[in-house]
Amino acid sequence: LSVALQQSKSNAVRLSQKITGFLHNGVSTLWYFAVMAVKENFRNYVGRAGRTEGALSDELALLANGPSLADELPRLLAGARAGCDFLAVNYFAEHEAFERLRPAYYVLSDPQFFRASAQRDRVAALYRTLARKVTWPMTLYVQYYNPERFDYRAALPNGRIRIVPFHTQPYRGFRRLEFWLYRHGLGSANFGTVIQHGEYVGLLLGYRTLHLYGVDRQFYDDRRPAEAHPMYVNATCPPVPYTMASYMAELAELFRGHEVLRDYAASLGARIVNHTRTSMIDAYERAADDRPST
Repeated sequence: LSVALQQSKSNAVRLSQKITGFLHNGVSTLWYFAVMAVKENFRNYVGRAGRTEGALSDELALLANGPSLADELPRLLAGARAGCDFLAVNYFAEHEAFERLRPAYYVLSDPQFFRASAQRDRVAALYRTLARKVTWPMTLYVQYYNPERFDYRAALPNGRIRIVPFHTQPYRGFRRLEFWLYRHGLGSANFGTVIQHGEYVGLLLGYRTLHLYGVDRQFYDDRRPAEAHPMYVNATCPPVPYTMASYMAELAELFRGHEVLRDYAASLGARIVNHTRTSMIDAYERAADDRPST
C-alpha cells in the first residue's frame, strides 16, 4: 500500500509539472504573437532576400570579435577556407583583411549601431568606412526593432550594400513551435551576441556548415588575473554599469543560446564547428586541429 501511494504521489507530481509547463508555454506563445503583432511583424525578410549575389558555397565562415581572430586571419587569408563564404560583424570593416576577404554578409545587432550611445562617433566612422570600402555585393543584416527609426541607407549611401532586417523578439514556448518560427525567420531567441545572430542568419540562408572564428571570451591575460574594472551595459548614455548578478545572468543566457543554436542546426541537418582554441563555448563540435590542449 505504501509503494502504491508513493507511486500515485509521483504520478500526480509529474502530471502537475506537465500541466504547469503547458500553461507556461501557452502563455508565452500568446505573449510572443501579441508582441510581434504590435512591435514587429511576421515577414521573413532574410528568407525573402535570399543569399548575396555570387554567394554559392555550402559553407560559411563567421568572424567574431575575439582576440584569437588575429591569429586565425593569416590562415584564412592564405586560403584555409577557400571556396567558403564569409560573414563579418561589428567593426571588422576597419581591419585591412576586410577588403581581401570580401565578406558576402555583415551583421550589426548591438543597439549602439542604431541608438545614441557613448560609441556614436566610432559608429559613424564605421558606416563611412563600409560605404567607402565595399565594392562587391554585400548584405548587411540589422535588427528590425529600430525605435528611433535610424536611417541605415542614409548612413550607407552605397548601392552595393543591400540592407535586410531580421527579427529579434524572443520566444520561450513550445520547442517544436520555436524551431518552426526560426525556420520562417520569426524571432531569434534573443541569443545575446552578434555572432549568434550571424549563425541564425547563416542557417536561414541554408548553409550546411558554419565555421566559427574568434568566439573566445577571455577572463585572464598571460595567465594572470585581469585588472578589475567596471563593465557597462551597451548603448546606454550615460553608461550604466552591470551588477555582478545581472552580468552573470546575461552570460548564462548567452551560453544557453549556443545550445539552442546547436539543436536548431541539428534539426536542419546542419553543423556548427568551433575553430577557436581558447573558446569556453562547449555547445559545438570542435575542429580536429583546434581543440584546446589539456
